Amino acid sequence: MTKKDVSLLIGNGIVITLGSPNRVIEDGGVLVRDGVIEAVGPMKILRRKAKGARFVDARGRVIMPGFINAHMHLYSTFARGLMPKQPPAENFVQILERLWWPLDRVLTGPDIAYSCLIPLIDCIKNGTTTIIDHHESQGFQKGSLDVIEKAVRATGVRSCLCLGLSDRYGKGRQGLEENIRFAKKIRAKKAKGDDLVSAMLGLHALFTVNPKTLAQSVKTAKQFGVGIHVHVAEDKADEVANRKKYGMSVVERLHQAGGLGPQTIAVHCVHVDKAEMRLLRKTGAIVVHNPQSNMNNAVGVAPIPEMLAKGILVGLGTDGMTANMRDEVRVANILHKLAKKDPRVFFVESCRLLLENNAKIASRFFQKPVGVLKKGAHGDVIILDYDPPTPLTANTFLGHFLFGLCGAKVSTTIVGGRVLMKDGKLLGLNEARICAQSRRLARAFWKRF
Repeated sequence: MTKKDVSLLIGNGIVITLGSPNRVIEDGGVLVRDGVIEAVGPMKILRRKAKGARFVDARGRVIMPGFINAHMHLYSTFARGLMPKQPPAENFVQILERLWWPLDRVLTGPDIAYSCLIPLIDCIKNGTTTIIDHHESQGFQKGSLDVIEKAVRATGVRSCLCLGLSDRYGKGRQGLEENIRFAKKIRAKKAKGDDLVSAMLGLHALFTVNPKTLAQSVKTAKQFGVGIHVHVAEDKADEVANRKKYGMSVVERLHQAGGLGPQTIAVHCVHVDKAEMRLLRKTGAIVVHNPQSNMNNAVGVAPIPEMLAKGILVGLGTDGMTANMRDEVRVANILHKLAKKDPRVFFVESCRLLLENNAKIASRFFQKPVGVLKKGAHGDVIILDYDPPTPLTANTFLGHFLFGLCGAKVSTTIVGGRVLMKDGKLLGLNEARICAQSRRLARAFWKRF
């Protein structure tokens, strides 16, 4: 792992600050000291402030904040190429029963470590500097978050972690204890100024969580001041099961338990109705859209335009499908145009989910702002190999982003003043060795599966 530079000047490029207002600064730069942004502006000004700083030359390319993934599943790596012996799943519940639940039952500590390292490397290569991860390993819960934290610290990607507890195997209490233990650990580290890793309390989905476990989880989350990260109405089966067993929708049940609030991440929300949207808006809860995953699982199209119109904070995640957030933006843009049969919709909105809303979301879970280049924010910066063919201004930026920057190569990735990749080369990580060990572990894992 490379060490953090005390002072770093990333400059000689076109700076895109994001935030409000979004500024485009030609021949601009970003000065980072002790992992935090000290100044952003024209190079002629920053050079005078940056005495003794190490210089990272963007060579005229685009400098902008690193991307944020608001819902990730690092543990899903070993599903790549996996061939279940059962017939192909015909619906979402069968996908869970035939793939994901058997997978998370047989994961070991080493499996989890390498399942994390591979997508974390992909994050670095794709300029994703912050992730909010939701872990599942019912067969290995105690200590599982420590394994993930170790991988996160080895790679340097800023991460918010939780374990998705569930009662489907009678291990809800064990999962809660792991979330509690990890939350205590991270709280102590944050008190010492460590903000690379944060903690939440994870729930799988309410149709696999009984009332007692839900009540205990909400109480614990409030006690430790952490948010709740939960899958909500991803498939209609989730709504049907909760209404049948508890007489309430998923969102209503979560609200009744006291589990909705500004630090609640309700993932997917494909099948929520207007009443549930009102509860999400009233409580300030967060929704995370995962268009590629929803399409892949054929669960439906989430009513994201309607949620945005109601003032719900909606972000963008990948659900483990990819580490490339720009792929997700392009899919979101096309999906909602197709769903509405209207080419006018969701161009600006698709970009906002990633570039604006994800920054708002992630900044609720870290001590300093992320996803923006401004004084006092974390020094998470990327350089993209993009030379604009038309004028690039604050007004034209979204067009350049969706139809140019989304396809541009990320050349340099920096998190908290630590250079993780420079000119396309990973620093401090042997990708070939990590992939080789991952393949060895995956072969044994597939046999157990």
